Formats: sequence, C-alpha cells, structure tokens
Amino acid sequence: MIFIKKKINSVQEWLPIREFYSDGLLKLKNGKLVKILKIVPINYDLKSEFEKKTILNSYKAFLKNCNFEIQIIIQSNKEDISENIEKINIQKEKEKQKQNNHIVNFSNLYISFIKQKNKEKLSSSKNFYILINSTKSPENQEENIKQELKEKYFKIKDSLSRCGNIVYEIKEQEEIKKIISSFLNTKT
Repeated sequence: MIFIKKKINSVQEWLPIREFYSDGLLKLKNGKLVKILKIVPINYDLKSEFEKKTILNSYKAFLKNCNFEIQIIIQSNKEDISENIEKINIQKEKEKQKQNNHIVNFSNLYISFIKQKNKEKLSSSKNFYILINSTKSPENQEENIKQELKEKYFKIKDSLSRCGNIVYEIKEQEEIKKIISSFLNTKT
C-alpha cells in the first residue's frame, strides 16, 4: 500500500472550520455547526463529604441527561505566581504596622508554600470547555440547527449549575479565535 502525502501549506487548510458566525457559532467544512461553552470549575476538594456526594450525583445526572455527543476539553497552563507573592508581601507589611503578628506569621508560611510550588513549576490554571455540535444535517434550515444547539446549551447549563459550575456561552468571534489559537499555539 502506498501513501501519498498531501503537502499542507497552512493551518487553515487542515482546520475543519469554514467560518465564524457573529453569534458565536463555528461552521465546519462538513456543514455542521459547533458551539463552544466555557465552564467555571468549583474547588471540589474544599467541599464537605455531603457536598461531594451531591456534586457527584448531579454530575451523573448531567451525563445521563445529555443524550448527545459532547467534547470536554481541559486546557492546563503553567502560571508564574510571583505577582501573588508581591501582593501578599504588601498586605503583610500593612499587618506589621498594625502589629498583627498572627497574620504576619501566616503570610510568611503562605509565601513559603507559594514559592515552593512556583519553584517546582506545579502552579497552573485550567480552562474547561464543552463543545456541542449539531446532529441535524446541513441541509436542514440553519435556524433549526441553531435552535437545537441552544436547547443543548440550556440542558448543559442547567445540569452543570446543579454541580455548582457556571456555564458561559462563548458568543464573540474574537474570543472563539483566541481559544482556538491557544490550543494551536502552545508556546505563548
């Protein structure tokens, strides 16, 4: 079997995106529409055991209720948290003037912890996205497809809000382009 390699001259040639719509939808080269949702996570580890069980049950319900294809994308970015150390130092100096030694001692411990994490490169931020696409064929009227995606969005938003998450509908073309660029250009 002989494989013929097609030379690709640009990213636009292999990206499946045909165009960006003004209402935040992407039109793929196969004619389907895609909507990107941004999820604001909760800090699960800080929850009580009862809250954790409730969140897990809500998440199970989310997975059962979403009887359509979704893609969950998690983007992790290494962070330099030296700015945070400076802010804590400024606050610590204010507390020193007030002679609040308890907060000053706590600030010193916290700064040590942050410096260690920063040194080990363990500090990162995460972005969570859900992609939903249309199941209706491109021959259907575009308004029907947009309505289908809107219904899926509300179903996801309702389900994940029960878990404590906030769900944003990405509507701006520039924000969508920025998100796609952040996945393609990992050096910046």
